[in-house]
Amino acid sequence: MTNENLRPETDDLAETFAEVARTLRAERAEQGTLDKIVELAVKTIDGCDHAGITLVESGQVRTPAATDEIPRQVDAIQYETDEGPCLDAIREHDVFQTDDLLQETRWPNFARRAAEESGVASMLSFRLYIQEDTMGALNLYSMTKAGFDAEDRAVGAIFAAHAAVAMSAARQQDQLEQAIKTRDVIGQAKGILMARQHVSADEAFDLLRQGSQRLNIKLRALAQQVANDASQEPGPPPSSA
Repeated sequence: MTNENLRPETDDLAETFAEVARTLRAERAEQGTLDKIVELAVKTIDGCDHAGITLVESGQVRTPAATDEIPRQVDAIQYETDEGPCLDAIREHDVFQTDDLLQETRWPNFARRAAEESGVASMLSFRLYIQEDTMGALNLYSMTKAGFDAEDRAVGAIFAAHAAVAMSAARQQDQLEQAIKTRDVIGQAKGILMARQHVSADEAFDLLRQGSQRLNIKLRALAQQVANDASQEPGPPPSSA
């Protein structure tokens, strides 16, 4: 992938998005995928100077990926004022565009302040979702007024769909890897308890579960603690010759 803008001068968007899809598919970890999405957004969408992603997790919003500090700065103002195109894209399941933040009236507490503090003039926000599951929003920022035209909006919508699919796949991969690690560390802790306490595998698991509830910590965390403690125990003294 070169640093040249991916947007073709012709209308061959199929090849552009085939390349986007291949590039995103190569990123397996969730954070790597998010970072690649914002990088490609600037390269793919003509009017886009900066890009960021907002994620919704347990009712809270955050910006885990951005091309630079400008998206984070603007997003922080949105989160503080609880208004803006990004939040409306998530809440209302729609695309939100503003051509001039200084003249924007839909978000009076956010718009002028964002423009004056960051220099951003226009924005375009897309909901990121798979079926009805809203993951967050893709936010595009331009330093010029009316920085996004109708074609940018259309290309951005396709890009956001590709991004959502890539994000969902990466999240599932991360969850699978985490589940495998959890299984392995619990198995290790069970083996340690079986040897120490002379109990069966089921009894060892019950000991872990009861300890997790009593200490109010996750089962995996307790299992990791048991494994760590065992690794730090001194070994048997060397036998004399």
